[in-house]
This record gives sequence, C-alpha cells and structure tokens, in this order.
Amino acid sequence: MTESAVVKPTPSELMEDAGTGLDYGTSPTEMLGDITPNDRFFIRSHAPSPRIDVDTWALRIEGYAVRRTREYSLAQLRNDFPLVSMVRTLECAGNRRTLFGEEVGHTFEGTQWGRGAISTAEWTGVRLRELLTAADITDDALEVMPESLDQIRARRPLPLAKALADDTIVALAMNGESLPVDHGFPARLVVSGWLGAASIKWLGRIEVNTQHLYTPWNTEDYVVIGPGQPAEGPARGPAITEPALSSLVELPWPAALSAGPQLIRGRAFAGEGSITRVEYQIDDGPWLPATITSPGSAGVWARWGFRWDATPGDHVLRVRATDDRGRTQPERTAWNELGYLHESILAHPVTVSSP
Repeated sequence: MTESAVVKPTPSELMEDAGTGLDYGTSPTEMLGDITPNDRFFIRSHAPSPRIDVDTWALRIEGYAVRRTREYSLAQLRNDFPLVSMVRTLECAGNRRTLFGEEVGHTFEGTQWGRGAISTAEWTGVRLRELLTAADITDDALEVMPESLDQIRARRPLPLAKALADDTIVALAMNGESLPVDHGFPARLVVSGWLGAASIKWLGRIEVNTQHLYTPWNTEDYVVIGPGQPAEGPARGPAITEPALSSLVELPWPAALSAGPQLIRGRAFAGEGSITRVEYQIDDGPWLPATITSPGSAGVWARWGFRWDATPGDHVLRVRATDDRGRTQPERTAWNELGYLHESILAHPVTVSSP
C-alpha cells in the first residue's frame, strides 16, 4: 500500500484540496478563533511529509561562519535552552493564486491556492539566536540557511539580522502539542512576518555562511519575476520576504445568506506590519469601517467584523485593509510570472435569499 504524502486527515469540510496531493488550505469558514487548530492548519510542502526517527535525529549547526559546530538532540533542545511561546501567522506567498489568475485572465503555474493558504498557531521552541550564539558565529557571518530533511532538502537563506530576531524560533511544539508530522516534526523554523517558505519544516541542518547563499527557493521560485523587478545575481527577480497585505472574509465563495441582519466576520494580515484599519463596501455603496475585534500585531493576523442588514438579491462584498505603514489594499495587483503576492480587493459574490 502506497504511503500517503501527508499524515493528518484532510476532510473537505475543514481543508481545501489544492490538487497536488501535498497542499491543503484551511477552509475560510473553519478558521474560528485567533488560533487555527492543528487539524485544519494549512499544509504546504514541496515533498511528502518525512517520517523521522526522533531517537536518531539531531539538528546540526555548521558552516564557514561557525567556530564551533554543534549538534542537538530533541531532548537537548527542550532541556538545555529557554523555551519561548509566541502566536504567529504563516501564509504562503502564492495564496489566492487562482483569484489572481481570474483577475488577469491567466493560469499561473504553481499550487492553485484559493484563499486558505494562511493559518495561525502558538509556536513553542528555542530562539534561533540561542543556537547561533552557542555555535560562536564569526563577526563576518552574513546569512543563515535552514535545510529540511524532506526528499528535496528544501532550504532558503535568511539574512543574519532576521535569523537573530527575537521572534525567529526553532519550534518544537504547535498549539501546546509536539509538532505534527505534516507541520515539521521534530523541529521547524518559524520566521515571523515572512512568507511560509522561509519557515523550513523538518529541520536537520542550519548553515551559517559569510557569503550570500542561493538555492532554487530564492532564485527560481519565491521570487518576483516581472516588469520593474530586475534579476539579482543568479536570481530571476527579487526574493520574496513578506507576504502580501490581504483580507479574508469568512464566507464560502460564492456565499449564500438569508435576508435580514447578518454578522460578517473575517481577518486581515500585513506580514511584519500590523493592521490598523479594515473597511467594507456593499455593491457600489460607500466604504464603511469594520470593527477590529482582535487586533493582532506584527506577524499576527487581525480579526474584524461588521453587521449587515442583507436584502434579497445578488450582491458584491468588498473588504480592504490598511496597515501601520500606510499601505492599503489596491484594486489590482501588479502582474508577476509566478502569480505571487496577490493583494487586490476581492469582489466577493453573495446571494441573499428572501425570508
């Protein structure tokens, strides 16, 4: 019998199948509170989830910019370093790729995400800088590259400053439980406010180097290729760091509602920024303020809601978010070859039935 590429169940009422056998989004109607439960946290993988023997597993810290190569078992990571917990949102840079394609009349290559490649968890682990300090990194260290134990050894470099940040951690637990297999057991990186691909799962090795490092995940993939985006060295375009500013309505697409008072909920995310304002528009009406009900913070989505006295007929609901850097979602997203970073205001179709 062929082993499944993912371990946890992916029922259609909780998860949206992106069609690759590896990738499953969280149903927008099943996100519920600030924290996404483990059973419905989205899955994005480049290869099947590896089954790792924790008794033989170790995390190795090495490279040209390391004076003392170190190797840690799971027990050593848990017991020899302070553990910290933080709530952080992860989002794939290709989230909403199918909607981007509809906007520009083009089918992009890559995982055909709807709106669900985003979730939030409480992560518990060790600050990466604790491990780098123990390895005695050199003064000329420049980049840090985590590497996965999956079949393709997924890896993506981080600038040293981001690796040393307070909220970049080697996570060992997710929502109070050991990491599930599909989410990186026994250890993964969590890089706050950056695209999900930076948060490498199934860590086996971390390289520290004095030079810029290049991999397929920062030269051919997870880069912005398009007008005004020049190649950078061997990379076809600038490497993506933060995901797009975006908002999400917690309704099916399209949605069906009954006439009368309705409470519309959703969430918005600004990567390393914080959401400061959310507005909504019904059909061609004025933009009105939604109430931010859970403000989130840098690296964490905000939840919002508003009340609508829905009248029978077909309607279009639009929502736009603004962050603390003054960015507001635009009407359209600049085209790029791989369909990344879709941030456009969505025209969400809603049919309201008569009472």
